[in-house]
Amino acid sequence: MKLTLDALEVLDAIDKKGSFAAAANALFRVPSTLTYTVQKLEEDLGFVIFRKEGRRSVLTPAGRVLLEEGRSLLLATQAMIDKAHQVDSGWEVRLTIALDTVWDTQQFLPILTEFQQLNTGVEINLLEEVMGGSLEALIEDRADIVLGGPAPNTPIQGLQFKEVMQSQWCFVTANNHPLTQTNLPLTNKMITPYTSIVIKDSSRHSPIKSHRLMDKQKQIKVASMQQKISLIEAGIGVGFLPKHKIQNKLDEGTLVTLNTSEPASLTPQYCSWKSNNKGKAARWFIDRIINTKAS
Repeated sequence: MKLTLDALEVLDAIDKKGSFAAAANALFRVPSTLTYTVQKLEEDLGFVIFRKEGRRSVLTPAGRVLLEEGRSLLLATQAMIDKAHQVDSGWEVRLTIALDTVWDTQQFLPILTEFQQLNTGVEINLLEEVMGGSLEALIEDRADIVLGGPAPNTPIQGLQFKEVMQSQWCFVTANNHPLTQTNLPLTNKMITPYTSIVIKDSSRHSPIKSHRLMDKQKQIKVASMQQKISLIEAGIGVGFLPKHKIQNKLDEGTLVTLNTSEPASLTPQYCSWKSNNKGKAARWFIDRIINTKAS
């Protein structure tokens, strides 16, 4: 007799109920069936699984190890069945959402909280991407939905884009930076001597994109918008930042915006997804995102 899920269920019931008779009653079987199952399993495995202590059937040390490991299999099997039912109902097992580093994560939290309250069982994975990496994540199936980031220069078959907000960029320094004492507006020549804090494009295979880089200007490259904000706030460098990401820093006065001779841009941010994605979770998030007014 091979170790089967049915045999593990029998061992589990005996251990929980304390006797073969009580376990048989819980499993709606006759006690002799459970006795045969355990005896055959002990014979095949070569060790005793239960011993009698008074009226109770107690696991031996070897039996305890067998059942504890077996319970992991029982839980995994039930989880597999639950996931199959979940997929059959139209809900995905998991959904990956890539947030472009420009996007304000705090703005996304109410939507995520609302989804969690649905108790769908869908596993949500969040990624952070930068510039071209956001679109690449969607194209290469690293993400199911992308929130924030640019649209492609030319249409890509099978992808849909919906503008959900616009980012107002501004040139920013720490409140005690030397440029704050300079006559405005700042020219590129005036900015070039100071280190520029640059977020690295997270593309893995696509051409690397960059914005507002000046010739001969020293750079420090970082991986995220938060890192860039922190370095500029510390006075280590300067750079362009989206105003909605730093409004609290501007209000506190730790960061200041300075006018430049070349006005900072206003860039659209998109929600993007694959047209053939029909999962309930994906559709739910897309609907909520595009119908929630960005602040």
